[in-house]
Amino acid sequence: MQGKLGKIKYGMDKFLSFFCTVLLSFMTILVLIQVFSRYLFNNPVAFTEELVRYSLIWTGFIGAAYAFSTREHMALGLFKDKLKKKPRKILLTAIDLLILLLAIFVITIGGFKLALSASREFSALLGVPRSLVYGIAPVSGLFIIFAQLINIYEDITGKKIQYEKEESNV
Repeated sequence: MQGKLGKIKYGMDKFLSFFCTVLLSFMTILVLIQVFSRYLFNNPVAFTEELVRYSLIWTGFIGAAYAFSTREHMALGLFKDKLKKKPRKILLTAIDLLILLLAIFVITIGGFKLALSASREFSALLGVPRSLVYGIAPVSGLFIIFAQLINIYEDITGKKIQYEKEESNV
């Protein structure tokens, strides 16, 4: 079971990091287009600002899912670092459970409701439905839920889920 979970987690982390890289590169190109068109041609390209805004929203949600999956999110370790084994394990599990509940009820369910309610609204310049923009919330929520379930498993068992590549006999 740990091998399969490790493989899934590894694939998820690779996908999320690749997606963030693509979004950040896309935003960089759009901002450069905006700057050059504004200062060189004195005629800014209007749609780039809206695309950058939406890409930033998506990057934030996908980046959050990646941070929770890799446990590289920002945290205050002052109190946690002073605790011994058992109390530390309980605290880490409780924190991960709270994050799981937040991911389920606020990000996934709330994000789904938000995306659904925005389906009849369209963006000003691009004309795309706002549900397309807000739809990333429940998607990232599902990634965070899966990551938190693995994190809780690691907290309780003390075993880290890792992907171990199979050796080939070639």
